[in-house]
Amino acid sequence: MSDVAEPSRHKGRRKGSRRARNRAVSAAPVKIEQPPWQQPRNPFPPMKLISDDEVEAIHNASLQVLEEIGMDFINDEARAILKAAGAYVDPDSERVRFDRTLVEETIKTCPPEFTVHARNPERNTRMGGDWVIYCPVASPPNSHDMDGGRRTGNTKDFQNLLRLSQYFNILHAAGGYPVEPVDRHASTRHLDCLRDFIRLTDKTFHAYSLGQERITDGIEMTRIARGVSAEQLETEPSLFSVINTSSPLRLDTPMLNGILNMSAAGQIIVVTPFTLAGAMAPVTLAGALAQQNAEALAGMVMTQLVRPGAPVIYGGFTSNVDMKSGAPAFGTPEYMKTAIVGGQLARRYRVPYRTSNVNAANTVDAQAAYESVFSLWGLTMGHGNMIKHAAGWMEGGLQASFEKMVLDVDLLQMTAEFLKPMKVDDAELALEAMRDVGPGGHFFGTQHTQDRYKDAFYSPIISDWRNSESWAEGGSPTAMQKANTVWKQALADYEQPYLDPAIAEEVDAFVARRTEEGGAPVDF
Repeated sequence: MSDVAEPSRHKGRRKGSRRARNRAVSAAPVKIEQPPWQQPRNPFPPMKLISDDEVEAIHNASLQVLEEIGMDFINDEARAILKAAGAYVDPDSERVRFDRTLVEETIKTCPPEFTVHARNPERNTRMGGDWVIYCPVASPPNSHDMDGGRRTGNTKDFQNLLRLSQYFNILHAAGGYPVEPVDRHASTRHLDCLRDFIRLTDKTFHAYSLGQERITDGIEMTRIARGVSAEQLETEPSLFSVINTSSPLRLDTPMLNGILNMSAAGQIIVVTPFTLAGAMAPVTLAGALAQQNAEALAGMVMTQLVRPGAPVIYGGFTSNVDMKSGAPAFGTPEYMKTAIVGGQLARRYRVPYRTSNVNAANTVDAQAAYESVFSLWGLTMGHGNMIKHAAGWMEGGLQASFEKMVLDVDLLQMTAEFLKPMKVDDAELALEAMRDVGPGGHFFGTQHTQDRYKDAFYSPIISDWRNSESWAEGGSPTAMQKANTVWKQALADYEQPYLDPAIAEEVDAFVARRTEEGGAPVDF
């Protein structure tokens, strides 16, 4: 949202004033305060937007879709596995149809909860149940900040966004490339990026299912980073990959290769149909959710046929499009509804639930804020376990924003504080403090307040966030200007996590060898 234009006689003075404010913000000392590393738990009962009977109606409709319409599986090995399990494979096409009993019986081996292992055991997380994992923005082709503007994804921004993902404790995993570094060669990009994951962060991370070589390289590099055997890695999920169906009703070769290789190695598959109501799915939310559910179930069945008990996450990304333009819309009431119902469906199958904190705004403005809050509200009430794109997502996924990452981190920290149970006991009820103060007094100087004031309330990322007098002259900075200052300070404060030199050497040797071999084919 742009400022309203002023009369021409004021333009010069206003422009100069804005420059002065920007200089003042850049020069202002900043102290970043954040809570220690923690994984939130959602203590509230999951919201039921629709009844249990309506959940069953969606379930039965999705089984009918798989029985009568089926899905295209564009992979010979996958179709052979499905045929051996009893699915009907059309001999003249790539279409597969599922008997509902096959679906319902096969997914019973999906684990409801598991630990995700990081190379630093202190960064291990729990997946499923009431646990929450926040992942930063992933996969945009462009990045943006106030200084450099919008630009094509590149290595410098990729690494800096990854450093911020490591620095902020509320972010628990690298959910993919925070921006696509297109200045790295496509055939070896995954090797360089995975090495950055290992070196610049000690949290869990993601590998893309873009051809068999990329995913098998990711599994081996994860094994090296953790310093474990292949056998141990198979029993300790440490790497995850998002499998997007090609909606409507199709799984392509790279995605299926990801399932075949990741599930065989005991690693985590996140099956996420990308169903936009009115475009790649029916225009009604019930129809779009039935299609989402059918596609998710088909992917889940595939994981369990490869390896019963392989970790899998039910992914929901159903939103709507702007029917005037066809553009994807996020943070809408429709997105909130599908995020909540997606959680109901995931709990129906007793599997962890992936959802996303998204918006469609083109700049960090009021639209970006309220669409993100709507998304976060829906996915929190829907009991999302893995929250993708939780910080930094802009422009409908086309942009990774440095300033938006900071503002989202603050929002996530507020959400995590909201999720903490409120205490009600004698000390918290503070009757003695009220007796001491009596009518007409104040509580600033009471011992009860003095004992608690440092931790009494949530503190924003910047300790003097609300105190404009502490900023230099030139006026109170905007939230975007403050965020610009914060991410720069965070990069200055960032410390690269320890990595055993022997492991670093082994990772480098693997990357060098695979690079010499040509990496992975560009045409997958």
